[in-house]
This record gives sequence, structure tokens and C-alpha cells, in this order.
Amino acid sequence: MNGLPLLKRITSSLTISLILLAANQVKSDDRKITFASSRDGNLEIYMMNTNGSNAVNLTRNRASDYNPAWSPNGLKIAFISERDGNPELYVINTDGRNPVNLTKDAGYDWNPAWSPDGNKIAFTSKRNGTWDVYVMEANGQNLVNLTQKPAWDGRPSWSPDGAKIVFESSRYGNFEIYMMKANGKNLVNLTRHPGGDLAPSWSPDGHEIVFESHRDNNGEIYVMNVDGADPVNLTKHPDIDRRPHWSSDGTKIAFESLRDGNSEIYVMNIDGTNPINLTKNRAFDGNPSWFPPPLTVSAKRKLKTQWGKIKEN
Repeated sequence: MNGLPLLKRITSSLTISLILLAANQVKSDDRKITFASSRDGNLEIYMMNTNGSNAVNLTRNRASDYNPAWSPNGLKIAFISERDGNPELYVINTDGRNPVNLTKDAGYDWNPAWSPDGNKIAFTSKRNGTWDVYVMEANGQNLVNLTQKPAWDGRPSWSPDGAKIVFESSRYGNFEIYMMKANGKNLVNLTRHPGGDLAPSWSPDGHEIVFESHRDNNGEIYVMNVDGADPVNLTKHPDIDRRPHWSSDGTKIAFESLRDGNSEIYVMNIDGTNPINLTKNRAFDGNPSWFPPPLTVSAKRKLKTQWGKIKEN
């Protein structure tokens, strides 16, 4: 009679223990940022702690490597490499080993972005003569053009549930932030501003989008609601700030800044306070990408875990 309730209690306790163990592991892994840097003479993929310490060159290749993006499980890094003569989408292990060319196309491929489940990669490509947002399986198979528009469509970012993608587009003359379903349908212009809006990054809780905007006549980091409402300037600096990326716990935003005379990687709070230069190097440092853990604390301070799903079931 009491066997089933006891088994349920044991199973629940084991599940909680596994979740807490995963959370502790994520806390350690989350102290990393990948980025591109020319400090060794050409663009390479680096990894550093989130305080800027212990920068390590992962690629060590004479050709240019840039646009890194962590896989959701933290085991791979996608990036763009010109080692085959043109920009191709590669993946490597997080220690820099086992580089694999996924695209193998004569066109240009840029800006990889993993789907939240790690099964797909969206990216920018000019393989058919115009810049479009493509998606493929994580092994490079089943390539699909999502935008198919004679304009620039690029820099995709997935919603946390994997159902939608935001991206930048110049399809009506100036750059705007658009949102579409992950299959390319139901396109919506979120910004509708003549100043030029670029490089969107979805917040971990799915409620906000951070982006680069030139509506103040220089590059600034803005944040808006997911429907495009209530845009707020976070940086308010006379020099150019660009290419923002949310931290995986939703409490920080990394971005490139030219405020020190060259491109550096900064981190600030999500309200724009306390900007800190992490790289402090005279070479180019840019394209920051945080390690995205499976357990996420949102900017609204809501804990999203698999435990919530277990309780719902």
C-alpha cells in the first residue's frame, strides 16, 4: 500500500538532487565568454572568464575566425572561419579541438545561432546572391532559406522556446528588427524606426530583446519588449556601442564598444549601469557569446528549471 508513495518520494528526491547538481555545474560553466580577437595578429576565437581573466586562444589558425556561438549543452562552439578561402560555418569542441566545416559552400556564411534544443543552427548566408537567414540541422544537413528576400537579412537570434527568430533586415531601405516563426512565416517589423536597428539578442526569459540602434546618430544599446514596445537606451554614450548579447542568467549584457578608441568587450547590468571593460587590449575584441546553461534565472528574477515542468506534471 505504501510502496508507491515511497517510490514517488524517492524519485522526486533523486530528481531534485540531479537538478541541484546540474545547477552547481552550470554555475561553474557560466563563468565563460567566447569572443573574437586580433591580439595575436589575426582574428581568432578566444575564451575567457566573465571578469575578463584567463583569455585562451582556441583556434590558433592563420586565417580569420570570428562570430563564436556556444551550443546549448556547452560542448561545442560554432564560429565562422576563412581557412578554406571564404567564410564558412565551423564547429569545434570547447577546448578548440576537432574543427568541422558544416557548410562547405562557395558563398559567404556568417553569424551562427544555435536553437535552444541544440538541434539546429540559424545563420546568415549569401550563397544565392542575396543575404538571407538560413537554418540547418546541427550536423549541416537539411538547409532551408527562411527569408528569401532581395535585401540584407541576418544576425538571427532564437526565442528561448525555439518557436521564433528575430533578425535584422534592410528589406525596406533601412535596418529594422524583425521577428518570424522558426519556419520563416508570420514576419513582423518590431522597431519601425528610420534610425537603423541591428543585432538583436533575445533575453533568457523571452520577455525582452536587446539590440543595437543608431536612432541617436551613433551606435547605442537598446532594450525593448518582445512586441517592440517601450524601447530604452541603456548605454547613452557618445562613442559606438554595438553587438549586444544577454548573459545566460539574464542579469548582464555583453557588448562591443569603441569608447576606448578601439573595439573592446564590455559587460553592464541589464539597466545599463556599471559598464566594465573586460578585454583592455589594443587589438580588436568583439563578438561576445556567453555560455547558455539549461537552468536560467530570468531578468525578472524568475527561476526556470526542469523542476517546474516536473511539478506541472
